[in-house]
Amino acid sequence: MLTMLKKSFLIFIFCFPIFVFCQKNNLDLSKNKEILLKLEQYSPQQLYDMANVFFDRWAFDTALFCYNRFIGMAKKNPDIEQQKKVIDALNKTAGIYYYMSDYRTAYELFIKALNQCENVDDPAVKSKVYANIGNIYARFKKDDLAKNYYEMALDLCSDSVSMVVILNNLGDACLELGELDSAFFYLNKSLQINETVHYSNLHLILNTMAAYYQKSERYDTAAYYYHWSLNEAKKVNREDKEAEYLSSLGKMFYEIHKRDSSLFYVGLSNEIAKRNNLLDIMSENYLIMSKIEETRGDIWSAFWHFKKYENLKDSVLNVEIFGDIHQLQRLYEVSKTNQQIEELVIEQQINERTIYYKNIIQMITLAVLILVSVILFFILLQKRRLDNAYKTLFLKNIEIIELQDHSHNEHPEKYKSSALSDNMQDELLDKILTLMEDTTIICDTEFSLDKLADLVQSNQAYVSQVINNTLKKNFRSFLNRYRIMEAQRLYSELDTNKYTVESVALRVGFKSPSAFRSTFKEITGVSPSFYLRSVQEQRAG
Repeated sequence: MLTMLKKSFLIFIFCFPIFVFCQKNNLDLSKNKEILLKLEQYSPQQLYDMANVFFDRWAFDTALFCYNRFIGMAKKNPDIEQQKKVIDALNKTAGIYYYMSDYRTAYELFIKALNQCENVDDPAVKSKVYANIGNIYARFKKDDLAKNYYEMALDLCSDSVSMVVILNNLGDACLELGELDSAFFYLNKSLQINETVHYSNLHLILNTMAAYYQKSERYDTAAYYYHWSLNEAKKVNREDKEAEYLSSLGKMFYEIHKRDSSLFYVGLSNEIAKRNNLLDIMSENYLIMSKIEETRGDIWSAFWHFKKYENLKDSVLNVEIFGDIHQLQRLYEVSKTNQQIEELVIEQQINERTIYYKNIIQMITLAVLILVSVILFFILLQKRRLDNAYKTLFLKNIEIIELQDHSHNEHPEKYKSSALSDNMQDELLDKILTLMEDTTIICDTEFSLDKLADLVQSNQAYVSQVINNTLKKNFRSFLNRYRIMEAQRLYSELDTNKYTVESVALRVGFKSPSAFRSTFKEITGVSPSFYLRSVQEQRAG
């Protein structure tokens, strides 16, 4: 134990000055020859230890410099332990390039690590390399190849935490291949092992399990696992995963034609996505909303959501293109600095390399611009076709809409002579929505349309008109949605062992428990008892 402490202290002593310097100078080692010369004086072991320190701190640029220098110095050493460190360095270097989305370089490095494994008889080392190669294939939807590498990794794996991850990845690959029985076997085994090792990213396994039950058309169980994965994601503060899982839940309810539940969860997902600027998730959510409104016959709302989807899709595309260019520039700087560490090339050579990479970036930028132009052209064509389709559909259905108008409003002449202007409607709607946030008012069992009108200083007819015209709901449906949201909040915060479904129903303003049960399931897609039981099980676990 004392020896390990001494070793850790020595690593800290020689790493800390370099780390502080890199942080102050934004890791710009290429402009400081003194630091480069100092790195050249380190032994292979010192470089390896330093690289691991920076890797753990996510200082990937500096970690790459040290790993590359170490590999160059140690790869010819016949010592088995030294060769294991070379494989580890190659594996981690490939992982950094994978993180930077340079999958080609990552794959090449993983293959080099795999070839190096032939000289080292260590199954655990080879297992990690196989698993990472499987991740490369899974990233590009080559699920059959990914599955093969995951299986080879599992055969050689002896570490329980690694087994949990590999089994989950195997289950996901089997799901994509339609092998549901195999997927369930791997996922169930992953959960069993996790009970002993307590993997920190349990939510990933639970979400894969939810996807399995969804594909198996066992939707109640899928909803249970989606809620469980949501709770686990909240525990580790992964709001990006919360948004992703809520969106998946909404898509599932859309798949089984529960449009209100789908809109509810997609709406919650969109709130988190907006807060965290998750453009790809927002884009998918607006597409689902557009499809739901189209099935309802609300063409204009569907078109509005589709426009939002298209705009966000364009934004996501631009972000991805910028990210690609940024990564190319980043890789250029890394390559230039690595060359300086290896050989400390003269200034003329650096200038020639700079011009070379600038030309490459210019050609790639031109190619990207051409590609974007082509994509935008096809999007414009598609948009025009959609506009024409919507116009044709609208004209064909005017008669039907007029005939069915009584289903949306029992008194078609009710608001015809109303003196309420558009501005007055907007102002009154703001007051109504603000007041509905006060749960002490809306959860009163005696709360009614008349009381709402008094509180917003209007009359019952105007309030009813605003709710019907702007929200396309009657007062009772409008109120119930807010009360069910409050019930979900209470289930998450109260001591659930002391409260029954009936007591919560009364707390949120329902006089009848049966009415509460039917309304809760209509809006969320699951019964209150099922929802309450899942919360209790999570707390017990």
